Amino acid sequence: MNRRELIAGLGAAALTPAWSATGMAQADPLLDLRIRPDRLAIRPGAPDTPVLSLGTANMRFNRGDKVELASDPNLENGMASLLGMDSGPATPQDPARPSKIERRTVLRQAGTFVCDLGLFPNERGWPTRAHPLIVQESEQVAVDRDETLLIEEWRIRADGKAVPPGAAPNEAEVFYTLNGKPSFDVSARSNERFRLRFINGSQRTVIAVKLESVAVWVMAIDSQPAEPFPARNGAVVLAPGSRVDAFVDVTAPAGSNLKIWLHEGKEIRTIGSVIVSPDPPARPTPLPPPPPLPSNGLPARLDLKNALRVDLALDGPDWSVPTSSGASSSPAPAFRVKAGRTVVVALTNRAATATVFRLHGHHFRLLDRLDDGWKPFWLDTLAIEPGQTQRIAFRAEYAGLIESVAADWAAPRRLRGYRVE
Repeated sequence: MNRRELIAGLGAAALTPAWSATGMAQADPLLDLRIRPDRLAIRPGAPDTPVLSLGTANMRFNRGDKVELASDPNLENGMASLLGMDSGPATPQDPARPSKIERRTVLRQAGTFVCDLGLFPNERGWPTRAHPLIVQESEQVAVDRDETLLIEEWRIRADGKAVPPGAAPNEAEVFYTLNGKPSFDVSARSNERFRLRFINGSQRTVIAVKLESVAVWVMAIDSQPAEPFPARNGAVVLAPGSRVDAFVDVTAPAGSNLKIWLHEGKEIRTIGSVIVSPDPPARPTPLPPPPPLPSNGLPARLDLKNALRVDLALDGPDWSVPTSSGASSSPAPAFRVKAGRTVVVALTNRAATATVFRLHGHHFRLLDRLDDGWKPFWLDTLAIEPGQTQRIAFRAEYAGLIESVAADWAAPRRLRGYRVE
């Protein structure tokens, strides 16, 4: 399995339920996944840090939009993997376009997605930025504001150089940014309802984000709508790459400064604020609890009785570690399955630290301990504690890749494949 095959697997296996191939017109918007050198102000008062990013490419579309997907696999040895999506087969490239067009597709699912640039190490040894990709619902969603909050983690040495994930962070200081800044403020009026799209852009750390003195309703997880439920103590927990869409009702009086806190298991940090304007309230009273977001059409039921059962150790010998050149061994697939059949995977973490599992190509249900039901939400990413086994289920439609990485900055990312026939 070479680098191009791995990237093709990520592109084709992580995007098809959300996308379908189609013919495109010249004026269709461009989804630009070409990676560029960039600089980011991570440390207050210090020089900017070199990073790799997607620049300022537009990443907000509407459900049903026709888009062209552009990438340059020769630039910085990589293109973005897109968490939560899947792409259909490529259509012919248009020679009139100034960039390399990999696919022409229709965005079939709404949600909060993320472009992950960190699958392959790069020759420069620079860390990479995540990039939000937002697909808005066709239906009107009753919120006053829609804000994306991308949280990223950085390890910076005393000489100002950043340590990329997968390398030992010896004597490096930990920094977090919110939307690319050391601190980020959101303005609000009393009795406004926000849609906040939380994204954990850290590639190794599980985090919890808490908002002070606001009511938080979880509306979607990993780009898929959930039955709305209140966040416990106003906090959301995010594994690396995870996304949570929350509706936030600001009920504090005018002039309030409400903190946004981050907890990464060791200490609590203030990473931003919700500043309540002195302007009159948005409405006399807060809005009632929200209805669910429109469905993306995932199956209501899964056939567990006739499912293929797979046991998968997350630290086994058959996992492949991508390199900066993209070279990789070609491990045997973790499983093969007929299209349309349910797959139940028992994921075992035998490591001493939490391990993050990611399924490229499908969303899955987290099964109850007795295997007699599942949690009322879909996921594509799951953090599994040391010594634990968790079972997931999904209906197989496309071949794809699975990923495992320990929640440790120096840990490598590992890949395996699966076949759908």
